[in-house]
Amino acid sequence: MGESAVVVGVDIGTTSTKAVAYDTGGRQLAAHSIGNPLAESHPGYAEQDPRVLFDAVVGAIRAVVDELPGPVAGLSFSTALHSLIGLDADGTPLTPSIIWADSRASAQAERLRAAPSGLALHRRTGTPVHPMAPLSKLVWFAEQQPKLHERVAHWVGIKEYVLLRLADALVTDHSVASATGLMNIHRLAWDAEALGLGGITAEQLPRLVPTTHVLPGLTADAARATGLPADTPIVVGAGDGPLANLGLGAVHPGEVACSIGTSGAMRVVVERPGVDPLGGVFCYALTENRWVVGGAINNGGIVLQWAGDALAPDLGEHAEERLLDLAAHAPVGSAGLLMLPYLLSERAPHWSALPRGAYVGLTHGHRREHLVRAALEGVCQQLALVLASVRAAGNEVGEVRAGGGFARSRLWRQILADVLGMPVRFATGHEGSSFGAALLGLQALGLIESIDIAADLVKVDETVRPDPASAATYAALLPLFSELQDALVPTYASLRRLAPSVSD
Repeated sequence: MGESAVVVGVDIGTTSTKAVAYDTGGRQLAAHSIGNPLAESHPGYAEQDPRVLFDAVVGAIRAVVDELPGPVAGLSFSTALHSLIGLDADGTPLTPSIIWADSRASAQAERLRAAPSGLALHRRTGTPVHPMAPLSKLVWFAEQQPKLHERVAHWVGIKEYVLLRLADALVTDHSVASATGLMNIHRLAWDAEALGLGGITAEQLPRLVPTTHVLPGLTADAARATGLPADTPIVVGAGDGPLANLGLGAVHPGEVACSIGTSGAMRVVVERPGVDPLGGVFCYALTENRWVVGGAINNGGIVLQWAGDALAPDLGEHAEERLLDLAAHAPVGSAGLLMLPYLLSERAPHWSALPRGAYVGLTHGHRREHLVRAALEGVCQQLALVLASVRAAGNEVGEVRAGGGFARSRLWRQILADVLGMPVRFATGHEGSSFGAALLGLQALGLIESIDIAADLVKVDETVRPDPASAATYAALLPLFSELQDALVPTYASLRRLAPSVSD
């Protein structure tokens, strides 16, 4: 097929599903995106309808296929991690897709984490013991909805559900499985202790396969719906976080990928799986000889959105640029104001669902420009703590590559470089995880030699270097920021106990 071969990378994200067609030279040929609705029916719940998401996948693929002038060599998938769906024996969903942001299993996660085996479980499975993890959600179902738990024939994530309907295959890749808390990352097999805690058997889970595993084709219904031939191969693919490293060209040890969208993350590719002794990072699979170590934060661009709604409603909707201009008028360090940006609780590096947001150091002299800037600084300071945990896990950090919506802001770019105290390289031109999925698909189908070409295909648009004086200010503030998390844990716990009596 040579240079003309085209693979469609499909990224099933939290806010949208994207299908993007790429050729073997990394050129984007067509793209289509469909929004994914989110339901929050109760405090702490975050659910999506798997049927609606499947329709979005089919619709996005069909739109891209209709736009392409030639054939498609294959499909390859990326997915948001940590989703959980219960299916009956016929593959019909008995539950919604419960996504990473769902915190209903907080009590179960805290109990598992505090148990003597909690850290060992994290280090064995690569997944922090946290409400995001399917393991914690399974324990919640067993305790809170035992009759439903017993009725479920198969527990899957959203990509597994999609592949079951597209190709009639119940499989999950090592990347998605490594983010469930249910797979031993050192043995690439379901973990007996974790399954016991979740009250399930290995037979209730999909068959484990490599991320490059190829399914031979589509069902007749899926072929008609997508407009593709029935024999179109499907590469099972991987999780969106690990694939985002490919999308930024950060594919070699020491190259850290940083992304800030709604949430944020720091990840580095390593050659062997492992978690640091303190359990500050996750370890998820990318390919058979590449793993991604890092941490995700819940609060990225959502913090700027909140600042607009809560602090500057007079600026109207979609006022990000004016908010950033406002923040630029405040000094580095926001005149001694710190913000813990835990509006949606938090994940790395503490992996506790207790935290809430807080401003500390507020004085009569602070104005809203200080509050907005402190929010941006707080997001970057949290990422700096994640980067420190990546280093603590024994990884060299030689370069940081960044992308995501925040990268459009010159101020935010500079704050990140100053807080990290090192140059940050900003890559352009690719749709992150969908590009990573397409590259993985091209390799799996033998159309490129290796995903290593990502380093050559992804071009760096700009390198932002830290300002020495600003970096020194942030270096002095970071230990204070870090200490506040531990100092406020008793307050967070008390607020949770009081929540029923002080809520709306």
